Amino acid sequence: MMAGLKWMFLIIGTMIGAGYASGRELWQFFGQDSSLAILLFTIMFMICCVSIMSISYEQQTGHYLPVLRKIVGRHLTGVYDWMIIVYLFTTTVIMLAGSGATWEAFNYSYKLGVLAIAVPLILLFVWDVKGIVAVNSLVLPLLIGGLLFILMMFITDQELSLFGHLHETSNWMAAFPFTALNVLPLIAVLGAIGNRMKSKKELWVASVGSGLVLGGVSFLYNNSLIQIADEILVYEIPLFAILQHYPYSMMIFMSIMMWIAIFTTAASGTLGLVTRFRDYWEQPLWIVAFAIVAIMLPFTSFGFSTLVGYLYPLYGLLNLYVLLSLLIYPVVHRFKIS
Repeated sequence: MMAGLKWMFLIIGTMIGAGYASGRELWQFFGQDSSLAILLFTIMFMICCVSIMSISYEQQTGHYLPVLRKIVGRHLTGVYDWMIIVYLFTTTVIMLAGSGATWEAFNYSYKLGVLAIAVPLILLFVWDVKGIVAVNSLVLPLLIGGLLFILMMFITDQELSLFGHLHETSNWMAAFPFTALNVLPLIAVLGAIGNRMKSKKELWVASVGSGLVLGGVSFLYNNSLIQIADEILVYEIPLFAILQHYPYSMMIFMSIMMWIAIFTTAASGTLGLVTRFRDYWEQPLWIVAFAIVAIMLPFTSFGFSTLVGYLYPLYGLLNLYVLLSLLIYPVVHRFKIS
């Protein structure tokens, strides 16, 4: 049970980054008429996690390449391998840029905000994969609790109806690119822990638990953002449009929480990259991480919302084939066994 929760927090830490925690990613895909879309995302996300972790556990993998080969086949493995490398690189850049945007909101230097995440990110890999798992297990409950507290307080104070938009379902197709967007980092991260899993019970706890948590938070968050749709246009980070209704201390607290979310996702992205290349460059993980992060730094100057606005929808569309393969994998796998 505890081991399953450990992987559950790793999955959530991969998902809840700068784009998600800030509300920018949710608003990009969902918004009005998205109740059914969020439900579909929850179901598909759980199925994808089960599929990836099953392959990872059965093959006892230490990086994502064997998992990817099983999902898309040998012929497409090379193509999607490069897609994952580029995806992890660019989304980790987005996390670094998100840290810069967070610090900039408090009148600090954008570059200082980027360095504030880059340095501890490198140091985290001194403890190998165990460092990332330990950090996620410690900070993710605090992050989720803080986000839920803010959202429930906002919904209560504004007297919003939690289920008033359930009948608005016309945006249901958004569930597919949104889920597909998050498939590649899941493959990269969960493919790196197959040789650390002890039983299949762990994957069920992690998959169902993470799906329910993310689905519930997404529903509450999206429902809150709908109420302040006009104000979101003014803010680089939509969460700050909600926090403007509360004392400045609350904004500081949630900014710290959001920065932690950015950090955990940046760590997950870097984990996927360093485990992929550790066989080619036989150095400690922190040295590989240092080299990768150093290459990323110049790309953070493009800005946070620009990167999210253009790259996330593009990746969501490109990953639809992988999403389909993961959704049908349990059926195909069972058919092959029988």
